Amino acid sequence: MNYNLPIDKKAQIGFQILAYLAEHPEAQDTLEGIVEWWLLERQIKFQSDRVQAALSELVSQGLILEKKGPDLQKCYGINQAIYKNIQVLLDQQDE
Repeated sequence: MNYNLPIDKKAQIGFQILAYLAEHPEAQDTLEGIVEWWLLERQIKFQSDRVQAALSELVSQGLILEKKGPDLQKCYGINQAIYKNIQVLLDQQDE
């Protein structure tokens, strides 16, 4: 059988529901629970990957700095040495 889903918003949501159920095959929930918990969890996971990629790019460009915190987790902050340059870059994006 061929289960190709068209790539539209409805199909994307359907795929996210199926992916959640594949990871949690015993899961069952109401509409509200699916929206609030299942889909939110998948969006957080997806967004986390995108945020990590953006952070890596900003670090590689020297715009932000990555440091290890006391708990050995990575912490990110603006590169104060080029703060004015960053402000100019942000101002250009607003134009």
